[in-house]
Amino acid sequence: MIDRELLRRIRKIEIYTGRLVNDQLAGQYHSVFKGRGMAFSEVRQYQPGDDIRLIDWNVSARMNDVYVKLFSEERELTVMLLVDMSASSALGSQPSSKRALTAEVAATFAFSAIKNNDRVGLIIFSDGVERFVPPKKGRKHVLRVISEILSYRPRRMGTDLAAALGYLGRVVPRRCVAFLLSDFVGDAELPLPARDLAAAPDRHAASVAGGAAVSRMERAWRVIARRHDLIPVAINDPLDQSLAGLGIVRLLDVETGELLTFDSAGPEAAAFARHMRRARQERQAFWRRLELDGMELSTAEPYLSTLVAFFRRRQLRLRHG
Repeated sequence: MIDRELLRRIRKIEIYTGRLVNDQLAGQYHSVFKGRGMAFSEVRQYQPGDDIRLIDWNVSARMNDVYVKLFSEERELTVMLLVDMSASSALGSQPSSKRALTAEVAATFAFSAIKNNDRVGLIIFSDGVERFVPPKKGRKHVLRVISEILSYRPRRMGTDLAAALGYLGRVVPRRCVAFLLSDFVGDAELPLPARDLAAAPDRHAASVAGGAAVSRMERAWRVIARRHDLIPVAINDPLDQSLAGLGIVRLLDVETGELLTFDSAGPEAAAFARHMRRARQERQAFWRRLELDGMELSTAEPYLSTLVAFFRRRQLRLRHG
């Protein structure tokens, strides 16, 4: 049974994101996400100007006239939402937490999809896949997906992007549009404890260069990027990038359970900020190498302009590609 507060939140998200889809993103989703290809529709008599390569010679011979084949786009798509529910996703220094922003952005993609009669599915993951909602059509199904994201309580704390991507490859064999919504805090990009931050550059570089977990993750990204239209969406909070100005604080690493004392005015804070900037730059460079259209969203900023820019960027690339 869904409680009244959750219903209120779902309804609020439905109203707001539905308005965005109708008023701001109308037509853009359809133009940048194509169907699986062209499917045979019917034949009709040849008309001047028709492409002679479309002549159906068998039908023409039987009918003693010239007929051409007509094709239509296989418009129906499957849209998969891969949602990171690791402990770090609950962070929120702003009125909206990363998890709340994730639900809202996921709803925007989902309502855009059903407006075009596409199917929507959901994979919730932490350091393993925890919930799979098979793709279906319709408003009722999308409301269930939003409810799952808002109400789900993860069983584990960590992050394993490779596990989520590998699972997607197994349960959705045909090409789909896959939105990967995560703060990307985990795996190779997991922030180091404060006492180790002074050595972060060397350790991080070594991890990226040769760590087994990184190699596994990179293979998973490359396999899925070839098979599906993979769109990474980074959900950030200002505290992900800087801890300056907080004074002496006690911090709990929610994914490891480690508790430590931290001087936000000390050298560790500056090292942390450098480390996170470098991690973000490396993440974006990795997306570019795989030719992925990624985006960065923040709990401190409205996300509509970023979504509009994303759709426009894809339109330009498709037009000139």
